[in-house]
Amino acid sequence: MNVLIVGSGGREHVLAWKISKSSHVDKIYCAPGNAGIEEYAECVPIGVMDFEGLTAFAKEKEIGLTVIGMDDPLVGGVVDAFEAEGLRVFGPSKAAAILEGSKAFSKDLMKKYNIPTAAYENFDDPEKALAYLETAQFPIVLKADGLALGKGVLICETLEQAKDGVKEIMLDKKFGSAGNQMVIEEFLTGREVSVLTFVDGNTVKVMTSAQDHKRAGDGDTGLNTGGMGTFSPSPFYTEEIDEFCRTHIYQPTVDAMRAEGRTFKGIIFFGLMLTEKGPRVLEYNARFGDPEAQVVIPRMKNDIVEVMEACIDGTLADIELEFEDNAAVCVVLASEGYPVKYEKGYVIEGLDTVKAKEQEGYYVFHAGTKKTDQGIVTNGGRVLGVTAKGPDLKTARANAYRATEWIQFQGKYMRHDIGKAIDEA
Repeated sequence: MNVLIVGSGGREHVLAWKISKSSHVDKIYCAPGNAGIEEYAECVPIGVMDFEGLTAFAKEKEIGLTVIGMDDPLVGGVVDAFEAEGLRVFGPSKAAAILEGSKAFSKDLMKKYNIPTAAYENFDDPEKALAYLETAQFPIVLKADGLALGKGVLICETLEQAKDGVKEIMLDKKFGSAGNQMVIEEFLTGREVSVLTFVDGNTVKVMTSAQDHKRAGDGDTGLNTGGMGTFSPSPFYTEEIDEFCRTHIYQPTVDAMRAEGRTFKGIIFFGLMLTEKGPRVLEYNARFGDPEAQVVIPRMKNDIVEVMEACIDGTLADIELEFEDNAAVCVVLASEGYPVKYEKGYVIEGLDTVKAKEQEGYYVFHAGTKKTDQGIVTNGGRVLGVTAKGPDLKTARANAYRATEWIQFQGKYMRHDIGKAIDEA
């Protein structure tokens, strides 16, 4: 069958790579795609929010399965638009994607169904938020309610910082309409872990764990980004923690969404904090994480198309997810100045060196690139995700950093401590 992928980043590149290995797939299209995705898919210039254009294209090309990679179209209702045209599509409906689309909704859901999370209050009035902060304990976390490219979270050490944060989110609208409502949340300490799951409305199947690094600078300093690197699996995510999460977090979330009339089919990403009192949910995402997908999907043994189809058909219980008994580390190569201001259009050298070593477990997934007459050039803040496998995390980390040396472009920037926590495990 023909498959359409919607999106243009590193997550969509690794999805295209994995889907290309499926025995069920004849041809892949990607809208709009990037220079790396072109190796596996025909890229078409249709915007991710152009639902009419996307559905018309899917009908014209007789697309048997559309895979939605990004959050904005999911929250906007792209799955509903496809289903209204009788097209098969992988991802949650608009009603279900609110799990990611509104932090206030997800916090209220967790409270109602006793799913462990941080204490919180929701606000749509900045004056009330400011008054609440006067009696709050610090540090404290401020979250813009809506989608903010992974950057709408502020950790405030003092009352003054928190007041500035309320102004930034709710009055200055730094994150646009995402800041119309805001969550003020208890600050949790512990290890962060990301767990991706496939969901068919009833059954939840857990993938291997991962850990992201959100801050721009070494030592978790600097601004929040979309993610500067990941490793998988997390040595801190033990069998005991997994059992607790399956019983008290994963299945209860799926059951809660169904009980609310928002049956969820697709991917639920659980962002967890492993506190002294046990695991707590930090956030939900309604799609594969980026760059978590770049370390989880290469370790997956299953035909991913078969798993996605089972999610759509409600037969996920029949699938046994299998992952390689190894490790993977992804280091993001970004443009200098990201996530604030950066230049584009610099030629990237060394991509073929990494590509030639794919059989040895080295990969490069494009996030912000473009093909030009001069070659492939930088076209975003996060440019590439350099991923490497190894028999264990330390080896995978060494391999990933070795591979970053093979790639050069002007303004190349990266963190040098991705997976450093492994040393403490």
